[in-house]
Amino acid sequence: QVQLVESGGGLVQAGGSLTLSCTASGTIYEISTMGWYRQTPGNQRDFVAIIIGKDNTEYADSVKGRFTISRHNVTNTVYLEMSSLKPEDTAVYYCHMALKREITESYYHYWGQGTQVSVSS
Repeated sequence: QVQLVESGGGLVQAGGSLTLSCTASGTIYEISTMGWYRQTPGNQRDFVAIIIGKDNTEYADSVKGRFTISRHNVTNTVYLEMSSLKPEDTAVYYCHMALKREITESYYHYWGQGTQVSVSS
């Protein structure tokens, strides 16, 4: 059983910063990609950032220059450092990992439970 547990959400004023973290636990052989998505009520889950391998990163245009994704492979943790936050960044943030539990297994997709980020104006 693999679980992704997120932390770090909260309420912050516009212009402020928050750092989200997400740690995978359980039987894990290898994690390919780690990423963050966000969702507001009534809308689809949108891509925010992804890190592939050691340091190949991609970002949504709306967060470029403000958010930084990083990973710590030893602890199976992905981070999202968010700065210059705007009210439109308010959403539930979900982490995502594509991983295999055993060397012979295919990569499967796992999601965290979500953490609320609220930015006040």
